[in-house]
Amino acid sequence: MDNRPIDEDPFVDPVHHGPHQRPIEDSTLIAGRTASLTLGTDSLIVLDEGFAQRSRWNCCGLLRNESKTTHAIPFYNILWAELSEFEISIRYARPTAANVVRVSTINYPLEKPDHPRAVSWVERLLDRAYGEAQRKKRIKLLINPFGGKGKAQKWYLRDVEPILAAARCEVDLQKTQYQGHAVEIAQRLDADAFDVIAACSGDGLPYEIFNGLGRKSDARRALRKVAVVQLPCGSGNAMSWNLNGSDSPSLAAVGIVKGIRTPLDLISITQGDRRTLSFLSQSVGIIAEADLATEHLRWLGNARFTYGVLVRLLGKTIYPCDLAVKVEVATKPEIREHYYRALNDRSLPDDRRDSASFQQADQPQHNIGLPRLRYGTVNDELPEDWNFVPYDKLGNLWCGNMACMAPGTSPFPAALPNDGCMDLVTLDGDISRLTAIRCLLAVETGTFFDMPHVNYRKISGYRIVPKKQKDGYISIDGEKMPFEPFQAEVHRGLGTVLSKSGHVYEGAGVVSKSVDTTG
Repeated sequence: MDNRPIDEDPFVDPVHHGPHQRPIEDSTLIAGRTASLTLGTDSLIVLDEGFAQRSRWNCCGLLRNESKTTHAIPFYNILWAELSEFEISIRYARPTAANVVRVSTINYPLEKPDHPRAVSWVERLLDRAYGEAQRKKRIKLLINPFGGKGKAQKWYLRDVEPILAAARCEVDLQKTQYQGHAVEIAQRLDADAFDVIAACSGDGLPYEIFNGLGRKSDARRALRKVAVVQLPCGSGNAMSWNLNGSDSPSLAAVGIVKGIRTPLDLISITQGDRRTLSFLSQSVGIIAEADLATEHLRWLGNARFTYGVLVRLLGKTIYPCDLAVKVEVATKPEIREHYYRALNDRSLPDDRRDSASFQQADQPQHNIGLPRLRYGTVNDELPEDWNFVPYDKLGNLWCGNMACMAPGTSPFPAALPNDGCMDLVTLDGDISRLTAIRCLLAVETGTFFDMPHVNYRKISGYRIVPKKQKDGYISIDGEKMPFEPFQAEVHRGLGTVLSKSGHVYEGAGVVSKSVDTTG
């Protein structure tokens, strides 16, 4: 007798385990004379005496099994299943190389008397495969034809389109023709006609899309209703790394198919008389200059950014400014506890938004624009409860709304999609060169958060006023902005994205050192 616990038996359907469990036959569909399909713990178990060989893959696809006649397909990889009169067809994402999946299909004959039972079984399979995720998403898809060195369209046709088609998604495809075109498209978008607007590009197109939706007369409603996602086809793909844990176009396509609607904090940036939205990060100092001032070195790839940072660190470059912040969580131990509580937060998506704003957005006239600014604009008097600090020797200011900025680079490990906070990091410019380089290396090793010279706070707003410089670099989501004072204010859950978890970013994160998270 097998005494393994339920979670170690792949043939047991946990949905039906318990005092009122159904017999295992209800989880198994007989397919032809030599095969069966069983809903297991986390995979579809395919038992087929006709299999000639085992799959080589065991990650995100067919799992290794000692029996040559048994394969397992994780539910996450199941794209669709359907019945004809005498056959069942199941489409799934099968790994073909590292970080690449392709659509594959299994077909089995069914006896006609089993058809009513098969209909019920297929519905249960799709329930397990999609969980909280919406099926058959309606997608407005924008391709930047210049993205990925001109390869974005090729990657879409090869890596993305077959997956979306297999999952029965409805896609309306449009190419952007010039910078700012996505702003115009999103502003004119019928928010009731689409569930998702996808950017086949780098991080620039999502930035334009959020700002286009933010210009609509019913901006709050549109930003809540239409999820903004990225199919990574550019030089910077931070959005996909945070939400999908990968910059693979095919894996991101699966991430869109299976993505869970997730409220996303957005940041209002006021500068002069302008108001824009930021979804990713803002930077002033070394990071902004290393990114924007090295555009001519794009042929170096990701190395251009490292080169730019090192040059400025070795030169001990400083960026004088005045900085004022509204601090919400001040210390690193408190930030760890804050993050740990979010890991266990299973509240409904709309409970993680600014409720007052969205109650107004649901009014019949739907003409509610962006939320009002609680802290005013950069031109208003500074709020009395903000902390003002003259920074004559600032080395870097980096404020993040997402955790990861590049592969293996997570300067904001405590960032959360919808906690109503931005994560602010500041470094002094007069620390030793060796210390500065150690801080740089710590970003890639995952120890940056704990470095003593790294000032890390969770804030809801800030204002920065550059001084003693006529010109410089300010980066908002990787876009160059005028070198002049600006103010940032977060709006909890104003936007919507699709993510794997529905409440945290992909990555290690930070938790309290006093808390055992091993289970």
